[in-house]
Amino acid sequence: MIADLALQRSKYKHLSDDEWRWFLQQVEGRERTADKLPTFASIPDWWYPVRLSCEQCSSEETARYKASLILSLPHSLTPSFADLTGGYGVDTYFLSEGFEHTDYVEQNAELCRIAEHNLNVQRDHVQGTKVAIHNSSAEEFLQTAGQYDLIFLDPARRDSHGGKVFRLEDCTPNVVELLPTLLAHLSPHGRILLKLSPMLDLTQALLHLTPYTLHLTWDVHVVAVKNEVKEVLLLSYQQSEISRQPLITAIDLSKKDQAFVFTREEESNSEATFHSFTHSLIHTFLYEPNAAILKAGAYKLVAQRFGLQKLDANTHLYASDTLVPNFPGRVWQIKSERVNVERMKGEQANILVRNYPLTPEQLKKKYRLKDGGESYLIGCRVNGKPTLFTAERI
Repeated sequence: MIADLALQRSKYKHLSDDEWRWFLQQVEGRERTADKLPTFASIPDWWYPVRLSCEQCSSEETARYKASLILSLPHSLTPSFADLTGGYGVDTYFLSEGFEHTDYVEQNAELCRIAEHNLNVQRDHVQGTKVAIHNSSAEEFLQTAGQYDLIFLDPARRDSHGGKVFRLEDCTPNVVELLPTLLAHLSPHGRILLKLSPMLDLTQALLHLTPYTLHLTWDVHVVAVKNEVKEVLLLSYQQSEISRQPLITAIDLSKKDQAFVFTREEESNSEATFHSFTHSLIHTFLYEPNAAILKAGAYKLVAQRFGLQKLDANTHLYASDTLVPNFPGRVWQIKSERVNVERMKGEQANILVRNYPLTPEQLKKKYRLKDGGESYLIGCRVNGKPTLFTAERI
């Protein structure tokens, strides 16, 4: 639609060039985000930023999840919230519903202009409160800021050349360096919520944060949608306030009832059993945990909790002789352990490889397969040996 509209400039001669560009931006923004942000699409005269901001912002589904985490926490009588990396304002919009005062901080003046309109003109405010807009960097804003019950940051994951970065210390702002300042602006029971890259190495990130927060620890939330990890969230709490191990929650928002909650200690202390391979694997049920669980690193514990057996120490596929209901992930039933090359040539199959020497493209070429169909060809190591299964999805 937007490509066709862009060619019709002559029909809108009454618009200046700036007005025409703004018009196209609004049409494209709504077109691109109507499914991602349905609440905004339903609001007349909602303003949309440039394409990159629309692409990088949280979805409504993940923003509402963050808000649900915060709304379940106790607040003071006059709770205050600062979003130090406001951007398009999606997270500000949904998180601020739980607070009496919100400061939106953003370096980009145009995003501030859009946020002023969307958050203070178009929004149906809770208890009539407004969002204070600050065109500033996080570091500059904090020089004169007060205390908050929640400070939220979604650091930019691009370097000065536009390349992607993942480590905390490479993002902007540098959360690791900024932590002592953030702590100085927290109320006694305040929290810090960080939204980080799905590519983040969780273990390294937590190690980098620890020296700066000796009395602070972090719950981790790995958030996926339709088996794709969208966000890694770190939510702080005072160790003196909550006497428990930090929790890791792996959740796919498409199936919220299957949230997998555990501690690193539980994973370390668990022992996964391995398939005995004393009988044929035909008709055995095969399991792959969802992407959130795999990202969270619950490789042994998921087997222990669901009574499953691993196929190999480094193959995160699991087996059982009877079907386990409500497993948080994908399930197949093995139909064949030996793949007949001649019989498979030209057939359709979905190819999955895990800890296997060939890539899906190499297998497809080897067996002359076409993508699609109901059958699966699964390649993995079983007890150290590369093995191919044909299977059907349960």
